[in-house]
Amino acid sequence: MNTTTHRPAGRNRASGASSWRVVDIVVAAVLAAVCAVVFWAWSNLLYPVVGAAAVAYPPAVGLIAGGWLVAGVLGGLIIRKPGAALFCELLAAVIEGFLGTHFGWTVILSGLIQGIGAELVFAAVRYRRYNAAVAAAAGAVSGIFLGVNESIIYNYEWALGHQVVYVVLAALSGAVLAGLLMWAVVKALAATGVLQGLASGRAARR
Repeated sequence: MNTTTHRPAGRNRASGASSWRVVDIVVAAVLAAVCAVVFWAWSNLLYPVVGAAAVAYPPAVGLIAGGWLVAGVLGGLIIRKPGAALFCELLAAVIEGFLGTHFGWTVILSGLIQGIGAELVFAAVRYRRYNAAVAAAAGAVSGIFLGVNESIIYNYEWALGHQVVYVVLAALSGAVLAGLLMWAVVKALAATGVLQGLASGRAARR
């Protein structure tokens, strides 16, 4: 009598789709390292200039917040495995801390919180959809998490109205810079074939 059941095979396929391979870890680490340099430049070169320009209305700095969120969304879109967004955003923040920034080691906490924001969106669609809308949502939620966190840590002296505006601008910046822009970057990379062997590359071929 044939007692074979298809359920274990289905579970094995699902497990294989969500499990990390060595290539996923290596690519995620490389992405995090590249994004860490972007974070460093954003914090040490761009932020002081924009901060000085926005002295009359400090919440306007939220317009560049998306630059600190690219690692999480990019990692999620390319690796397409549970934990990828959080891993890339957090590791990029750790590397940024070693590179040195006037924000100090609080960047690690920021990376953790921002990574969770992006990860929640990919988890909400069960790691099955990676279109522009999902990318924008991941960037926006990550921006909300950034805005709330920084309003508590750095901007606690601001009026509540300023804090709310900062969160809204951070969400918009995250949706555009970290979300839609990174989605376009991934599409362009997939078209060149450099993502072969990754889930994003296989999806592009289909």
